[in-house]
Amino acid sequence: MGVGTDAHRFGGDGVLWLAGLEWPGEPGLVGHSDGDAVAHAIVDALLSASGLGDIGTRFGTADPAYAGAHADVFLNRTHALLREAGFAIGNVAVQVQAVRPRLAVRRAEAEAVLSAALGGAPVAVSATTTDGLGFTGRGEGVVAHAVALIVPA
Repeated sequence: MGVGTDAHRFGGDGVLWLAGLEWPGEPGLVGHSDGDAVAHAIVDALLSASGLGDIGTRFGTADPAYAGAHADVFLNRTHALLREAGFAIGNVAVQVQAVRPRLAVRRAEAEAVLSAALGGAPVAVSATTTDGLGFTGRGEGVVAHAVALIVPA
């Protein structure tokens, strides 16, 4: 089992990318890549479960190859790292804390995109608004928490 968390604030260039999806009309998140906190939390959970480090050691901001990269790049590479280490992904659950975007309307689409990027592993996405509390409740950014189960391949 592994746990991952990521947070990004709004104010980035371009449109919002979250849960592997583009959200036209929404403000972008600040980050070295596309700022997809959902994908980043999933990567950290998988790397944590496998003992393969974390997103910073594998995909650090000093590496220009990941500048502006989208979720599929990180998730595909993490899936490959796990396979190389002899693991398979059992399942992933991720919770998004944000006022916007309203994830529920695209939940199934997000789950399908994230699952495909992880070789078909089951991915469950849930969301909460935190009832106005904290920076996410004030609409200043997004937090994602993920839990991943891996098994020997």
